[in-house]
Amino acid sequence: MSHSDPVPPWRGNATVGRLLLSAIARFKARPAVCDSRRTWTYSELGEQIARVIAVFKGLGLRRGDGLAMLMGNCVEQLACQYAALLMGVRYTALHPLASPDTHMFILDDAEASLLVFDPRLSALSLPALRERVPRLRHVLSHGSFEDVANLSVETASVKHSALEDEADPGSVAFLFYTGGTTGEPKGVMLSHRALVATFVDQAADWDLPTGDIRYLAATPTTHAAGIIVPTVLLRGGFVQLESGFDPERFCAVVAEKKINFTFLVPTMLYLLMDHPASRRHDLSSLQTIMYGASSISPDRLRMALERFGQILVQLYGQTEVPMVITTLRKLDHDLDRPYLLGSCGLPGPSTDVKLLDANSREVAVGEPGEICVRGPLVMDGYWKRPTLTAAAFEGGWMHTGDVATRSDEGYLTIVDRKKDLIITGGFNVYPREVEDALLAHESISAAAVIGVPDDKWGEAVTAFVVLRRGASADETALKAHVRKVRGPIWVPKTIHFVDHVPLTPIGKLDRKALRANVIPTRI
Repeated sequence: MSHSDPVPPWRGNATVGRLLLSAIARFKARPAVCDSRRTWTYSELGEQIARVIAVFKGLGLRRGDGLAMLMGNCVEQLACQYAALLMGVRYTALHPLASPDTHMFILDDAEASLLVFDPRLSALSLPALRERVPRLRHVLSHGSFEDVANLSVETASVKHSALEDEADPGSVAFLFYTGGTTGEPKGVMLSHRALVATFVDQAADWDLPTGDIRYLAATPTTHAAGIIVPTVLLRGGFVQLESGFDPERFCAVVAEKKINFTFLVPTMLYLLMDHPASRRHDLSSLQTIMYGASSISPDRLRMALERFGQILVQLYGQTEVPMVITTLRKLDHDLDRPYLLGSCGLPGPSTDVKLLDANSREVAVGEPGEICVRGPLVMDGYWKRPTLTAAAFEGGWMHTGDVATRSDEGYLTIVDRKKDLIITGGFNVYPREVEDALLAHESISAAAVIGVPDDKWGEAVTAFVVLRRGASADETALKAHVRKVRGPIWVPKTIHFVDHVPLTPIGKLDRKALRANVIPTRI
């Protein structure tokens, strides 16, 4: 198509910015977002976004550039994220529990031009940043930090213009990093078009509360909880941001703010229903408890239904296909159909799902096959990794790496992971990441890591280590080492000291043999 050709009528302007501008215009005086310090109406949120855009443009940030952010749950975090989306700037979230080395790798790989960070969340060194990430032109601090410009000070005094959507529907909106089997994170490219489809599917398939939505985000809005926020704003809802999950605080906020919608990982759901605060406070306003991001015990799910009623909804997705691959809706959480409690539900409204065998043939009902997906939610590929992208899209389907069975009713049940990904407390951990950290210790000659089913964490990171001849180390010291090198998420819950780790006949680590020795066979 030449520049002189008319834009085809089916293209439209499917950008996240367009959705945000619509919500701001419709719901002006309504409260939009709140944290522990302030509440912004929709109009005030729009003004703050405009101020952030003016600051970003003053630093030279332009359409097509990259913005990275390391911030907790606060209203400023949302304003910066939405400013980037309206400007057509790639947004990359840095995980607050990752190590500085991981942060710097991602900043460099993502070609970030600007970093906005909270110095309380990371021990990032400015000299190290300047040396290792030469393309990073500017740093803004959320709070006072050395000689770095303060985001709040800059936005308070800047002159700003009316909001305008400058993004292209096909451009990369989110560049989210996920762990890699090679030990290096890889960037997942999610376009505006994919995210708009995600928000629409959430609204259609998630049994959201009727009437005004009042959403409590207690998990990081830089990740899954944040991808829910635009859907809430489109409905004119209210978003309460919490900086972490504490059952007592959670229950008090639900009661005080009449929260009717929240998102929890299974570990948080277990803590909530076991805590006396969930009985002491009035939680009757809750209409929808969304859960996902890791496996859940059907027995514990049954207990949650008995405790909270039929208000639970399960999501299944992954970074490459966010949030709505399948949904297990409220009516599926049926104690009279207990076999459904182990399922992850039915495919979302705009997602095609097939279970394929190793030869890309669809498997029969009841037979295990890899979950493969097509549809507008699917990523554009892995950033600067064409070989990995081609492998992921083999045969024209996005291969998730998860293995499931399908019932005659169409419900999927995940039975295994083709890849070795460990999902612990809702966070993704790849064994290689932990193994590399352990092997960096002077006393370790070999290391192997697997995930072991755990009632609290979903899966517990479990390590097997072989000491060097004549060397010594205890479990406490090795855990501290992994925490320092990689971060707390990657610290093994248990470390076994062994004489050797099992290998396959061709010399590869045999994780199957490890699992057979530590995970009891179910009868």
